[in-house]
Amino acid sequence: MTNESTVADKRLVISRQTHQGKYFTEPLDDSTRLDIMLIPSGSFQMGQTEAETAELIRQLGEEKYQELNYADELPRHKVTIPSFFMARTPITQSQWRVVAGYDRIDQNLDPDPSHFKGANRPVEQVNWDDATEFCQRLSQRTGRTYRLTSEAEWEYACRAGTTTPFHCGETLSDELANYAAQDREISGTLYQGTYGRGLLGQYREETTEVGQFPANPFGLYDMHGNVLEWCEDDYHSSYEDAPADGRAWVDLDRTETRRVLRGGSWFGTPWNCRSACRDDYSRDRRLSNFGFRVCCVPPRTFS
Repeated sequence: MTNESTVADKRLVISRQTHQGKYFTEPLDDSTRLDIMLIPSGSFQMGQTEAETAELIRQLGEEKYQELNYADELPRHKVTIPSFFMARTPITQSQWRVVAGYDRIDQNLDPDPSHFKGANRPVEQVNWDDATEFCQRLSQRTGRTYRLTSEAEWEYACRAGTTTPFHCGETLSDELANYAAQDREISGTLYQGTYGRGLLGQYREETTEVGQFPANPFGLYDMHGNVLEWCEDDYHSSYEDAPADGRAWVDLDRTETRRVLRGGSWFGTPWNCRSACRDDYSRDRRLSNFGFRVCCVPPRTFS
């Protein structure tokens, strides 16, 4: 069932939707669960559109566009994704705490690493290795294979069949996501709190509880904003020679490679929350806007 209302003025209309889909629930303990949504197979065009390029250059200027390397979202290319399962929301602090108590695989996990506390807020201040350890512990405990999403899987799931910069349309609203919806000057550069014809709004300056904003058409929450989400991939500065089958793009020697994050965050500009936008950091970096969600290899049976 889909319920719709609009946030509108004479310049824009944003769709506000709630979606349901197929999923299974993974019980983590007697009181904590993890909902895993079925993401159907399909093909999509991955990367920045010509319209996005033009808008980014309009807002930033050509020099800043190149300096910030938004061209790493190019070339746009077709990717075919097999069906998979993906967590409905970023991993929460309550979910993290339970799995941090499971048997260790490769490293210890801090059961309470987050700066912004709240059982239903996303876990943050976790690095790539922490997120991978979480997946390994969950896999060992459940007998199913959990992992981080590939970058292509993440963008496909975020877009959910849409081709606009955001799954909700051409622009973003603070009623639809948690991001920096105010203009800010940082190191002499103006970072606008709007994208396209969007409006300024609330800059909350912290994470929010997961699932409080509308889901995308695949039933996934918080794909734009709140926390950046670690992906499996090593970072590459363009999509030249990128896999076309949805698998993670992983180098043979990963010792010094940077890892990909997706989705924007409470701290990020709206243009950094676009479906196509990419971030990258060293695998050991922990920040209060770094989180993750998991995906699962499809079970043999699903009803």
